[in-house]
Amino acid sequence: MLVPILILLIGFVILIKGADFLIDGASSLAKKMSISEIAIGLTIVAFGTSAPELIVNIFASVGGHHEITFGNILGSNIFNILMVLGVAGLISTIVVQRNTILKEIPFLLVATILVFVLALWNSDLSFFDGIILIAFLTIFFIYVIVFLKAKPLLGSDIKEHSYFVTFIMMFFGIIGLFFGGKLVVDNAVKIALHFDVSEKFIGLTIVALGTSLPELVTSIIAIKKGRNDLAIGNVIGSNLFNILLVLGVSSLIAPIHYDVTLNIDFIFLCVITIMLFTSMFVGKKHKLTKIEAALFVFLYLVYLVFLFVRK
Repeated sequence: MLVPILILLIGFVILIKGADFLIDGASSLAKKMSISEIAIGLTIVAFGTSAPELIVNIFASVGGHHEITFGNILGSNIFNILMVLGVAGLISTIVVQRNTILKEIPFLLVATILVFVLALWNSDLSFFDGIILIAFLTIFFIYVIVFLKAKPLLGSDIKEHSYFVTFIMMFFGIIGLFFGGKLVVDNAVKIALHFDVSEKFIGLTIVALGTSLPELVTSIIAIKKGRNDLAIGNVIGSNLFNILLVLGVSSLIAPIHYDVTLNIDFIFLCVITIMLFTSMFVGKKHKLTKIEAALFVFLYLVYLVFLFVRK
């Protein structure tokens, strides 16, 4: 049991260094190309931190493990909003740009409802549904390129590297996140099984948590570096990638059967997305306060209890 614990710790170290490289590289790229931090967070950083969900779901889809396919995404997106932003918000109050987030959070809510409706329609996500989800993601990309590039939000304190160094940093950052996340997930599962925890509970919690660790580590480091837009953009963008790209690609590989017992998880995800929007835009200063962040963390712990009871 000492070996899995040691490898787990090594995985965390790789995750942290990977996130550090990715944040610095993404910030450098944004400054060089006069692109806002939020745009980089919503696209490049979000894709990098969503890589574990994508890989896990591709293997799950090929193997016909539909519960893992849906459960991983729902669990990850709930974790991202409640725990990633909750923990980051406890470290430092998250202040965001009103004009940039005002549209992204509602877009995420619409995307989540869209997937929910498509899944309920025929109790699965079909090949055609996958095309719809990919098309919806394409619309989002067009929005980011057209509307979020115009006004860079970066300060002069950002260290600017050459394009070669920038892309090398981002490449190794994503690689570090991917392999670090895999080491953490694999060995966390071994540890959980050693203590005789049910596989279903592991799938709904540890797998989802493990694949979301890149988002957690990346957002915490972004907050510590004062990159609030990267932190919030990473979470919103990652959730969009999960719900549209990951489920879209998975359903293109093979139809994904939907279990209606997940309805409450979908509804809960929609509710906390609305809560995120409300918390950011109530009051003059658009921020997630430490009290709200603590509430998010508390809600996630309540959700874990619910999962344990439901299993």
